[in-house]
Amino acid sequence: MSIETTQDAATTPFATRVDLALLGARVDAPVSRSKGAGPSDDGHVVLDGANATLPTNPDSPYSVRGGRVFRGTLDLGLSVEPVRRPKFYDLSTADGTRYDKIALLHGRDVLATTVVQTCIRYAEDLRCKFCAIEESLRNGDTIAAKTPAQLAEVAEAAVRLDGVKQMVMTTGTTAGADRGARPLVRCVKAVLDAVPGLPVQVQIEPPRDLSVIQELKDAGATSIGIHVESLDDRVRAEWMPSKGLIPMAEYEAAWDEAVRAFGRNKVSTYLLIGLGDDPDELVAGAGRLIDRGVYPFVVPFRPMLGTLARRDGATAPSPELVREVTLRVAALLRAAAMTGADQGAGCAACGACSVLSAAGG
Repeated sequence: MSIETTQDAATTPFATRVDLALLGARVDAPVSRSKGAGPSDDGHVVLDGANATLPTNPDSPYSVRGGRVFRGTLDLGLSVEPVRRPKFYDLSTADGTRYDKIALLHGRDVLATTVVQTCIRYAEDLRCKFCAIEESLRNGDTIAAKTPAQLAEVAEAAVRLDGVKQMVMTTGTTAGADRGARPLVRCVKAVLDAVPGLPVQVQIEPPRDLSVIQELKDAGATSIGIHVESLDDRVRAEWMPSKGLIPMAEYEAAWDEAVRAFGRNKVSTYLLIGLGDDPDELVAGAGRLIDRGVYPFVVPFRPMLGTLARRDGATAPSPELVREVTLRVAALLRAAAMTGADQGAGCAACGACSVLSAAGG
């Protein structure tokens, strides 16, 4: 029996939070992202005190007025504050590169960057259908490769001017044995030289050379994300024709090495709800990840601008599916005493693109 049948989940504040994640709201959001490594191209707000990303949808049944969420004339009891445009966006490097082409604000206090904005898997017959990593580069919204010095400069300004409290560094995949991870070592060191103590999460594919995981820890990274998106090989083959060829054994070896190096609940992986995984198998797989010490960051799939999924008419999952999977995974996390906040830095620590934190995970 699912949690959905044991409580009136459709009328809870949590259910409203799920609806907002999928249907969005009529709201002006000065801070947003569009086209990139994912997982959403939504507006960034603070919803009842927590980071949240919401589609800015003029057709949504939800609206924001006076800092509150309404459905029609009904005040739903949720406060909303759009994230303000950060001051560091107004600055440029000495060579004229705008800071917002180097890193972006996510939520109210997370600095995020894609260190290398190209990926060997981005040819149309290879690319992950939910990813648009190179589209922001094609649009001129970013630069192909960020240097350690640039990231250190932007991080210092973002912390000083806008109160940034953590940073996320991801990267496109390269052909080397590190699969793109080693440049992040240099970037983490440079950022922490400029802003000592800033929590930093790094996000990588499972490297063939596992020694780079310890190098990332030694550089000062707080946590690490090694993202699989689905544990079902059938789904991986359909949605990730190139990345899906990485054997699950390589993920498992990388997760285990990362837990050894970083510690339990300092390692995370994305699991996308709505790609076609069987819900019971998804939850069971999340449980196995928890047993390994890996935080399963379950996130509703929302097809982004620039993705093959959006082009081909893919749609977001149903609210019922997102509620059920999220509630069940959150219960497993609570039983294991694992929270996203304890990651220290990264997507699970921010929580904006998921509804796990609203479910107690």
